[in-house]
Amino acid sequence: MSVQFIDELSNKIKEIYASLPAEDVERNLHALLKGAFTKLELVTREEFDVQTEVLRKTRAQLAALEKQLAEIEAKLGQSS
Repeated sequence: MSVQFIDELSNKIKEIYASLPAEDVERNLHALLKGAFTKLELVTREEFDVQTEVLRKTRAQLAALEKQLAEIEAKLGQSS
């Protein structure tokens, strides 16, 4: 996160807080923060965990394929 982004976010929060009744501040602050986090392209913990599992399985498959390839290459090398 850049300092400029945080400063802009802080200034927007101050503007909202100063210009609105207290009950509207929470609603508007929530919308502002949601927009800011969307702009940062963050992912949820669930999305992160799913992608971590996909990566783990992909790495396991790659290791298995590398092993198979090495075995095939060894067999081809023996037959020559």
